Amino acid sequence: MQGIKDKKVLITAGAAGLGKATAIAMMNAGAKVHVCDIDTQALAALKQAYPMISSSVTNVAKPDEVTQMFAQLEQTFAGELDFLVNNAGTSGPAGPIETLDIDAWKATFDVNLHGTFYVSKHAIPLLKKHGGAIMNLSSTAGLYGYPMRSPYACAKWAIVGLTKTMAMELGPFNVRVNCMCPGAVNGERMDRVISSIAQATGESLEKVRHDNVKNTSMSTFVDAQDIANMIVFSFSDLGAKISGQSLTVDGDTHSLATYI
Repeated sequence: MQGIKDKKVLITAGAAGLGKATAIAMMNAGAKVHVCDIDTQALAALKQAYPMISSSVTNVAKPDEVTQMFAQLEQTFAGELDFLVNNAGTSGPAGPIETLDIDAWKATFDVNLHGTFYVSKHAIPLLKKHGGAIMNLSSTAGLYGYPMRSPYACAKWAIVGLTKTMAMELGPFNVRVNCMCPGAVNGERMDRVISSIAQATGESLEKVRHDNVKNTSMSTFVDAQDIANMIVFSFSDLGAKISGQSLTVDGDTHSLATYI
């Protein structure tokens, strides 16, 4: 993809899953990649497999750790940044609203929404220097109501609003801002979500998994690589005029209401 080679990109929660797939895709497109994550073992494995990807142990829900990461990036990227992927997120608790633990509710926002804000706050002055792009990770849950997943859905809806606002603020500086709204992505995280919903509803794992698929026109989950490909496209010159958008890669989700 033109417009990616030698560009500097930061990917949060980039040591596994969707973040790792995006890091590798950006690296293969010629970008210089830095990832952060809280999983030290996953970071070590990534570093062993891809020594050209730099990394830091960072919990984006903690402002002090984000500040430390950007101090490190000052050295790693010489004070430059072209692209940011705000990928860090947590699935949060599952269950009826009246049963949810308050601290678990808050923790969902701390990572999904507040972490996106903390990282963006530091990244934006760097991006304003020469222009660039931000991809925030929302979800199809940020476009529909999601029974039994209210904290996650609320946080992801907030990401859509934050994205639109950021795009309006940063457009004059030639910084594009979009949010990615994946459908159900194959992998360990989705397996945990299905397990938590099954536990909260008493349904079988098989029924919950089936209900996640039946609400898409293509009757399928998506893969992390599908999302990574769209992120690379949006950052490339081919996506030069795409901003303020909620980009869905989901097999055409038409409802989340019958997931339970």
